[in-house]
Amino acid sequence: MIGEKMDSQEILNRLMSAYGVNSQKALAEALAIPANNISGWIQRDRVPGNPIIKCALDTNADLHWLVTGAFANANISRIPKRKLEMSLSGKTLITTMLSNGGKTVLKRIMEAYEFSTQKELSDYLGISTGTISTWIRREYFPADVVIACALDTGVSLDWLATGSSQKANSNQLTFPENIHSIPCLSLNSGKLEEQGVCNLDRLFIPEGLNIDSIYLLNTIRTKYLVSRDFNDISNGMWLLSIDGILDIYTVSRRPRNNLKIFNQRADFECSTKDVIPEGVIIASFEINI
Repeated sequence: MIGEKMDSQEILNRLMSAYGVNSQKALAEALAIPANNISGWIQRDRVPGNPIIKCALDTNADLHWLVTGAFANANISRIPKRKLEMSLSGKTLITTMLSNGGKTVLKRIMEAYEFSTQKELSDYLGISTGTISTWIRREYFPADVVIACALDTGVSLDWLATGSSQKANSNQLTFPENIHSIPCLSLNSGKLEEQGVCNLDRLFIPEGLNIDSIYLLNTIRTKYLVSRDFNDISNGMWLLSIDGILDIYTVSRRPRNNLKIFNQRADFECSTKDVIPEGVIIASFEINI
């Protein structure tokens, strides 16, 4: 994220969402800063790293989501709101962060990256060694670099920013063994769009199917569990590509590699060579409100 331009208003919206507040004044109170600081961020179109780190540690909001608006990976869907069990929070947290600047935080950053020299860190981040030396001389807390390091390496943001807790990523939540995270996609105008991830109980998945082949597909009124684990088109519901446009169809297999295809708009017959199967529907969930 170093050097990247980000939409300050969007980041502020995510900070407010994470804290559960709906005004800049309430956000300033949650961050323990003067309200006019936030106005300055908007004018400069730049949110500094310190409040992003504080928010992530205060609320357990996903750091990647706070910075970019997207979830980092398919491990879990981390909608923020669960408070971390931490010994530090609020003003004490920000004070501790800022008192861990300079050489102290630099040592943890280099340990996280497994670099042995400041030159390696300088080359990797694309910043000068003189800038790093300034951090040490002024006991400066490089919040943007701390955020980038946490996103890059997956180490605990709590440990990286304050030196407390464990080096391993403490922001990872654990789920029962029968709960799996799967990709979530939407079908819009015949194209698939990524929406993040969701958690699914293994009971919804038929025996023998590869869990890694399954994703949730959202349409306007129906959610589908789709599997890419198939050999050939058979009778049932399918996600098919016809001339590059995707849609859900009910398929009846006919002799000589022909298909009878049904959906809400039309029925037609074609050869198996005329369609491309993108997934078989293993379950569907109707929305009735």
